[in-house]
Amino acid sequence: MRITFIEPSPPGFHIYSFVKQVRIGLPLMATMLRDRGHDVRVCAEALGDIDWNRVLSSDLVGISTTTSTVIKAYRYAEKAREAGIPVAMGGPHVTFQAEEAMEYCDFVVRGEGEEAIMELADYLRGRRTLDSILGLTYRAKDGTVVNNPARPLRATLTDLPWPDYSLVDHQEKIFPLPLLTSRGCPHDCEFCSVVMMFGRKYRRVSPESVVEEIKKLRPKQIFFYDDNFIITKKSAKKLLAQMIRQDVSTRFSAQIRVDSVCKAGRVDHELLKLLKEAGCTMVYLGLESVNPETLALYNKRQGVEDIRGGLAALHSYGIDTHGMFVFGADTDTRESMKATVDFAIENGISSVQFLALTPLVGTRTFEQLEREGRLFTRNWSLYDGHHVVFRPKQMSPWELQEAVMEAHLRFYNLTRATSHTRWRLSGFLLANAWLRVPENVAYMKELRTYSEGLARLGIPGV
Repeated sequence: MRITFIEPSPPGFHIYSFVKQVRIGLPLMATMLRDRGHDVRVCAEALGDIDWNRVLSSDLVGISTTTSTVIKAYRYAEKAREAGIPVAMGGPHVTFQAEEAMEYCDFVVRGEGEEAIMELADYLRGRRTLDSILGLTYRAKDGTVVNNPARPLRATLTDLPWPDYSLVDHQEKIFPLPLLTSRGCPHDCEFCSVVMMFGRKYRRVSPESVVEEIKKLRPKQIFFYDDNFIITKKSAKKLLAQMIRQDVSTRFSAQIRVDSVCKAGRVDHELLKLLKEAGCTMVYLGLESVNPETLALYNKRQGVEDIRGGLAALHSYGIDTHGMFVFGADTDTRESMKATVDFAIENGISSVQFLALTPLVGTRTFEQLEREGRLFTRNWSLYDGHHVVFRPKQMSPWELQEAVMEAHLRFYNLTRATSHTRWRLSGFLLANAWLRVPENVAYMKELRTYSEGLARLGIPGV
């Protein structure tokens, strides 16, 4: 069969507009299908234009989508279906909004999709029935939507191949090389959809397999795609030590928790030394806030002193830090958000993202705000962390949007941008460019008008 996967890029201008990257799921599934004899390609829109000649000559089109890309994904699905091509969709948004997605596609693959997509290909070749495919949503002959039972999470990752990026159009643009060494997260942050998609059970690829893949590819730079590269210190240290011992150390970045390097005042110098020697140049840290009440509300089990100590420790080893903060919790005020920006500046964070709390479908945050009637738009394209889409408790939507914008402009002011790292210069340019995009200007105007209307109505929290 001729199968084409599409990964739409987020709409509009945003912080990742210049990132040339592909999520790992589609290349992995493409590799597995290729190994079963199918003709497979992946079109990642972030890398280049979609090859519609290829798409519209396929036997099956698969589209992976997040919440912010789903409207564009639905449009692409309709285009393929109009050509008579069956369309399957997957990813976190459609996993939790399968019936919505079924208005635009033929199948939804919910949760981890590797086995289901292969079984769906078997069905299209007459080798399987739809009702036998766990985790699949489809329409019965009478038009009703059928949700098959969920598929259990994979017990192990050791039987998965490494993705073959040569199956991705414009694969030469991918930088850095993404490698995934684990799935699952034992933590349970309030606003995060990772646990709902991949569970709390930590499953990892063996360090030996990771090292062999690095040896084979010899990439100039790696991004470890794990949601948390250091779930267990023992595993992380074993991998890092093997990278050093087998001489495959290379520049890499990874997402970690700051309390993995400093907890309750205790710095893990062994871990930091291994990170540095293995080639770590940057870590992405979900810091969220320095308001203790907000950290507790987010179920973020790290303290402000853990954050401060972790940043100092990482910087002392020459490792850059990218801090990600989330504004808009019910405990957040203008003062607490300003204090968070002050903290980021005072503690020398290399680069930052100040994001508006985004109620992603499938999270407890979404369920709470929907239940309380505080979501004021279902334009999923705005659910990107840059646009406010709900009514906060302590301020108006416009005030929260303004706080997010002001935070970036304060951190990335021209003096700091030109006298520090290239990350800050990039952030300065991005933050100022975002404010000039016509769609963003129009949205901010609408948001301000909406907030003024709420104030006239005496809506609580405004």
